[in-house]
Amino acid sequence: MLCQRTISQPAHAIGIGVHTGRPVRMTLRPAPADTGIVFYRTDAPHRPVRALAQNVSDTTLATSIGENGTQIATVEHLMSALWGLGIDNLHVDLSGEEVPIMDGSAAPFVRLVRGAGIRDLRASKQFIRITRKVAVSQGDAHATLRPYDGFRAGYTFVANHPVYNRYPKAVELDFASVSYIDQVSAARSFGLVAELEQARAIRKCLGSSLQNAVGVEDDAIVNPEGLRYEDEFVKHKLLDAIGDLYLLGLPVIGAFDGYKSGHALNNKLARAVLRCTDAWVRVTASGAAAEPDTLRAVLH
Repeated sequence: MLCQRTISQPAHAIGIGVHTGRPVRMTLRPAPADTGIVFYRTDAPHRPVRALAQNVSDTTLATSIGENGTQIATVEHLMSALWGLGIDNLHVDLSGEEVPIMDGSAAPFVRLVRGAGIRDLRASKQFIRITRKVAVSQGDAHATLRPYDGFRAGYTFVANHPVYNRYPKAVELDFASVSYIDQVSAARSFGLVAELEQARAIRKCLGSSLQNAVGVEDDAIVNPEGLRYEDEFVKHKLLDAIGDLYLLGLPVIGAFDGYKSGHALNNKLARAVLRCTDAWVRVTASGAAAEPDTLRAVLH
């Protein structure tokens, strides 16, 4: 039986919020089966905020969720890492309103969870199996989920810029044969240095730096170390999309394709899936509705 997972012991991290610029302490705590991923603010009344697509409250340069009058910002990188490690149940305590940005990728969260240890629970892992195509669009951007035995994800990044044009703008990965941890998790946030002042004018990116993002100028990457992957830009967009899709509350058995999609469109797709109850079924690792080999293909 493929089991639900949590962590073995609490894990702690300290960082800054990329948008607030304020320090934040994060504690990950084990959670029992069927809890899901639940956030708490330790600086506010102890009200749970469930990491669910229907709780997404803002998608401006990040994905934020809100419930019970409490807001949690920038959840996508942590959610992506939890998907990549197959973590189904977790309590996340934050001393502020934003998940720490760490190095701008999901890799520090992967290391944090691995350091705490991963524990199987006595409950079958559950999945959302896509049974028919669901597609959403906004202008010329679109995002799609369709049936597939396993989990495959593709993304096309569209930006006409001298630096971006030097690197791959499309990626498609089948996670039955590709490691999320090795090939995706270390892809960092990025942006044009020229646009930073505009973002800060709307109180965003106040904590952004070359320690947590790849800075791009007119004709060069500012970071002296360069890129971690040749296709780091498009892989980070895919990393974000995976985190946004994990807000469905369960890992997906299906194929995702994004073209210019951002947090808003990713969330629109997740909400569309939840509305279209004929487009998916909930399956368990012990159920006859899905084959074990298919389920293992979406575990990482």
